Amino acid sequence: MLDSAMDLAPLPSIILAITEQRSLRAVLATIVGSIARQPDVALARLWLRQSDRECPHCSRSAGTSTDSLHLRASAGTSQVPGADWSRTDGGFHQIPLARAESKISHIATSGESVRIQRLSEDPWLRNPEWARSEQLVGFAGHPLVFRGEVLGVLAVFRRTEPDDACWEWLRVLADGAAVAIANARAFEQVDSLRRDLEMERDYLRQEVKESGLFGEILGRSDALKRVLRQVEMVAPTDASVLILGETGSGKEMIARAIHQRSPRAHKPLVKVNCGSIPRELFESEFFGHARGSFTGAIRDRVGRFQLADGGTLFLDEVGEIPLELQSKLLRVLQEGEFERVGDETTRRVNVRVVAATNRDLRQEAEAGRFRLDLFYRLGVFPVEVPPLRERSEDIPELAAYFVRQASARFHVPEPRLIERELERARQYEWPGNVRELQNVVERAVILAQDGTLTLELPQPKRMAAAASAPAPSTDVIPEEEWRRRERANILAALQKASFRVSGEGGAAELLGVNPGTLASRLKSLGIDKRDYRA
Repeated sequence: MLDSAMDLAPLPSIILAITEQRSLRAVLATIVGSIARQPDVALARLWLRQSDRECPHCSRSAGTSTDSLHLRASAGTSQVPGADWSRTDGGFHQIPLARAESKISHIATSGESVRIQRLSEDPWLRNPEWARSEQLVGFAGHPLVFRGEVLGVLAVFRRTEPDDACWEWLRVLADGAAVAIANARAFEQVDSLRRDLEMERDYLRQEVKESGLFGEILGRSDALKRVLRQVEMVAPTDASVLILGETGSGKEMIARAIHQRSPRAHKPLVKVNCGSIPRELFESEFFGHARGSFTGAIRDRVGRFQLADGGTLFLDEVGEIPLELQSKLLRVLQEGEFERVGDETTRRVNVRVVAATNRDLRQEAEAGRFRLDLFYRLGVFPVEVPPLRERSEDIPELAAYFVRQASARFHVPEPRLIERELERARQYEWPGNVRELQNVVERAVILAQDGTLTLELPQPKRMAAAASAPAPSTDVIPEEEWRRRERANILAALQKASFRVSGEGGAAELLGVNPGTLASRLKSLGIDKRDYRA
């Protein structure tokens, strides 16, 4: 047996080199590399106690949450040509935590060190021929213990017997290595939390900036009450919600109401406007990316799904999502799993999805532009937001609210909103819905001169047509007769359009109305187009 006590490197410099590292991967590589350079050391290996999902190698497959030993660092010099002892994904990568399984698992489960002077007498040795071909003589293994917890195992195979000096040298190094591993894990966790918090901070700042002036849902119309009743029913569940409605009708406000009334209200509501994301950045926006995964990816980025973990993700204009990405979105909705761009680690999230669109997604699916299975997954509970013209009785309350908000924001006296202007607003069709009303009121507040608000509204189409047509009869048409005529007119349009509501030549186009508006009128008039087919 050779006396290697005088040849062992000074421990302080090695431990200092280990503790200077911040990433766990660098710490582990420095530990085994320092040991492998010592006299008569053939192989140094380090296993960590962790679950499959925590291991970079095992997380790529369907791992479990059960702890076992995972080989995370290896270094040494083989005497067999072509053998690579730096690999960690071989047959001994994962070792179950059964005390009788091997000397490595015994060290981890008992917390006791193991010293074997001659491997020929090792009762755990699986492959004696391997030990003979590599001329391995002795073994030394120490648990990596930090604050009473065994973090892993440090194992060393030598070509001489481990003497007392070598044994004590490894023990002291193992103690320092355990502290360095715990610190590196803490550094990485803090760094990950810092990045996530920075992303959440930046997102919330943007949300505050873009949230607009809507502080609450205003209105007392029957149409709005019907929507709010639906919100109250679906909010406490985790069901996916598909909000339908015209542009500017307040779909985002309904999404916020669903989130605020749900058990997830203490977690973030993260918004993604699918119509404003460049096609090539959709995947990165949803799932995040790893540093260097593409040009311009200068650092890791957390995606919106991870940011919304535990909360709600609002997908506005969901019909704009590219067809090739819809399968990945469907996977997250079904399994709660995804990978960042350029990263093979599978991540799990618990996210409720609320989507919104002004498109007919079923028709988009029939045309091959939207996956039908994704439509069914998103539309578990559809909520249709009525356009402003169908709840004109809410206009005075909304207008008054916008006047107060605009006056405070522009630092001008609050003008009076007279009944004549409100009546004009009620007669106007508001193709831009609530968003258009807000825009018109803000402009009127700026232009108000004598303390009275004057709304600049274009002449309604029906009034313009009436002005150019012959003078109509002055006879008053009862409501019942008016609705009968409207019903007959819509049925005529449906028959002429072969009962197609939207699209080129559809009934909506013939009537000059938005397809969503026509769908609402069909519902209010009790018209089911299937009942009138030939």
